[in-house]
Amino acid sequence: MKLKRGAWPPWWGWELELSAHLLKRMVDRRFTEVDLRAMLDRATGLRGDIVEGRWVVTCRHRRHGWEVIVEPDRGAQLLVIVTACPVE
Repeated sequence: MKLKRGAWPPWWGWELELSAHLLKRMVDRRFTEVDLRAMLDRATGLRGDIVEGRWVVTCRHRRHGWEVIVEPDRGAQLLVIVTACPVE
């Protein structure tokens, strides 16, 4: 689903928390936290993930499609970034 900037869920603006899994993948997939934040700033879509409570954010990085898996932590009001990977 493509969303306009004002249509994003309220948790979209929460502070980010980077998971341990993501931190390992950042090295493997050669992107930084700055790259990740830029991807999220330019995100073009959002859909539910196969895992309940998680969401798939579609975005681009270095002219390629990427998906970022996020999980809102409503209790802590944090947006946990689970992982990010290029779309083949």
